[in-house]
Amino acid sequence: MSLPVYCYRLAPHGLMTRRQLNAAGLSAHRADAVGEIRWRRGRRVAYLYDPATARPLHPMTPGRWRSHAAMMRARRTCPACRTDAGYVIPTSLGTCVPCAA
Repeated sequence: MSLPVYCYRLAPHGLMTRRQLNAAGLSAHRADAVGEIRWRRGRRVAYLYDPATARPLHPMTPGRWRSHAAMMRARRTCPACRTDAGYVIPTSLGTCVPCAA
Protein backbone atom coordinates (compact mmCIF):
# COMPACT_ATOMS: atom_id res chain seq x y z
CA MET A 1 0.00 0.00 0.00
CA SER A 2 1.45 3.37 -0.97
CA LEU A 3 1.26 6.43 1.24
CA PRO A 4 -0.36 9.68 0.13
CA VAL A 5 2.27 12.13 -1.10
CA TYR A 6 2.06 15.85 -0.35
CA CYS A 7 4.09 18.74 -1.69
CA TYR A 8 6.26 20.80 0.61
CA ARG A 9 4.15 22.92 3.03
CA LEU A 10 0.88 21.38 1.80
CA ALA A 11 0.46 18.52 4.29
CA PRO A 12 -2.87 18.24 6.11
CA HIS A 13 -3.15 19.97 9.46
CA GLY A 14 -2.53 17.64 12.39
CA LEU A 15 0.07 15.35 10.84
CA MET A 16 3.65 15.70 12.10
CA THR A 17 7.17 14.72 11.06
CA ARG A 18 9.52 12.90 13.43
CA ARG A 19 11.20 16.16 14.42
CA GLN A 20 7.88 17.81 15.15
CA LEU A 21 6.80 14.82 17.24
CA ASN A 22 10.08 14.95 19.15
CA ALA A 23 9.63 18.68 19.83
CA ALA A 24 6.14 17.92 21.16
CA GLY A 25 7.52 15.26 23.52
CA LEU A 26 6.28 12.32 21.45
CA SER A 27 8.00 9.39 19.75
CA ALA A 28 7.17 7.85 16.37
CA HIS A 29 8.51 4.50 17.53
CA ARG A 30 6.17 1.71 16.33
CA ALA A 31 3.80 4.27 14.81
CA ASP A 32 2.94 3.75 11.17
CA ALA A 33 3.54 6.57 8.72
CA VAL A 34 0.28 7.93 7.29
CA GLY A 35 1.78 10.07 4.52
CA GLU A 36 4.91 11.65 3.19
CA ILE A 37 6.15 15.04 2.07
CA ARG A 38 8.42 15.25 -0.96
CA TRP A 39 10.49 18.22 -2.03
CA ARG A 40 13.54 18.97 -4.16
CA ARG A 41 12.00 17.14 -7.11
CA GLY A 42 11.26 14.08 -5.03
CA ARG A 43 14.81 13.55 -3.78
CA ARG A 44 13.95 14.57 -0.21
CA VAL A 45 11.25 12.76 1.77
CA ALA A 46 9.81 13.28 5.24
CA TYR A 47 7.30 10.81 6.61
CA LEU A 48 4.20 12.06 8.38
CA TYR A 49 2.71 10.52 11.53
CA ASP A 50 -0.54 10.89 13.40
CA PRO A 51 0.23 12.31 16.88
CA ALA A 52 -2.70 10.35 18.33
CA THR A 53 -0.83 7.08 17.69
CA ALA A 54 2.58 8.38 18.88
CA ARG A 55 3.95 7.41 22.28
CA PRO A 56 5.40 9.79 24.87
CA LEU A 57 9.18 10.11 24.95
CA HIS A 58 11.07 8.38 27.73
CA PRO A 59 12.53 10.99 30.08
CA MET A 60 16.29 11.32 30.43
CA THR A 61 17.27 9.79 33.76
CA PRO A 62 20.44 10.80 35.62
CA GLY A 63 22.09 7.57 34.45
CA ARG A 64 21.26 8.29 30.83
CA TRP A 65 22.66 11.83 31.18
CA ARG A 66 25.91 10.40 32.65
CA SER A 67 26.13 7.88 29.83
CA HIS A 68 25.57 10.58 27.22
CA ALA A 69 28.21 12.84 28.82
CA ALA A 70 30.74 9.97 28.86
CA MET A 71 30.04 9.20 25.21
CA MET A 72 30.54 12.83 24.18
CA ARG A 73 33.71 13.10 26.28
CA ALA A 74 35.11 10.04 24.47
CA ARG A 75 34.33 11.63 21.08
CA ARG A 76 36.20 14.81 22.11
CA THR A 77 39.30 13.07 23.53
CA CYS A 78 42.23 12.80 21.13
CA PRO A 79 43.68 9.26 21.10
CA ALA A 80 47.19 10.59 20.38
CA CYS A 81 47.65 13.29 23.02
CA ARG A 82 44.82 12.24 25.38
CA THR A 83 43.48 15.79 25.80
CA ASP A 84 39.94 17.07 25.47
CA ALA A 85 39.97 18.91 22.14
CA GLY A 86 36.82 20.88 22.96
CA TYR A 87 35.16 19.63 19.76
CA VAL A 88 34.25 16.24 18.33
CA ILE A 89 37.34 14.69 16.72
CA PRO A 90 36.79 14.32 12.96
CA THR A 91 36.74 10.67 11.93
CA SER A 92 38.57 11.62 8.73
CA LEU A 93 41.58 12.71 10.81
CA GLY A 94 41.33 10.29 13.72
CA THR A 95 43.13 12.77 15.99
CA CYS A 96 42.78 16.41 16.97
CA VAL A 97 43.82 19.01 14.40
CA PRO A 98 47.19 19.87 16.06
CA CYS A 99 48.17 16.17 16.23
CA ALA A 100 47.10 15.60 12.62
CA ALA A 101 49.24 18.48 11.33
